Amino acid sequence: MLCSGIRTFTGPDRSQTLLLPAAIEDYVGADNLVRFIDAFVDQLSLAELGFVSARPERTGRPSYHPGDLLKRFIYGYLNRVRSSRRLEAETHRNREVIWLLHQLRPNFKTIAELCGQNRKAFKQVFRDSVVLCRQLNLYGRELIAVDG
Repeated sequence: MLCSGIRTFTGPDRSQTLLLPAAIEDYVGADNLVRFIDAFVDQLSLAELGFVSARPERTGRPSYHPGDLLKRFIYGYLNRVRSSRRLEAETHRNREVIWLLHQLRPNFKTIAELCGQNRKAFKQVFRDSVVLCRQLNLYGRELIAVDG
């Protein structure tokens, strides 16, 4: 494309069909952090930890699995996305989150309710994650002191 007589590079036409990876699996590399989150949450016994999920009315839609919501919460925590509304936005645009949640898109209210109903369980999950990281030598265990 020419702009003031200078040749410039532009992206393809937005209406052009793209050949993206056919499988969502191709969006996430083998060493991506979301694979650790997925494996970590899948090995947890959520019932033993005390996680409860919403009980919908008989005529309502089934609730999301608490493990999927926990994965989204942990992803947000590790990526400094604390707002439940921002987490909801990530489910629509972030390929890692789309992979992690199997294309589920729970809204902001659902994640906020999960946190409110499962405070004690969340504390235990984070304790377990610290223990696992220590076992895997992922922490350097250096002492850092800041004065003043």
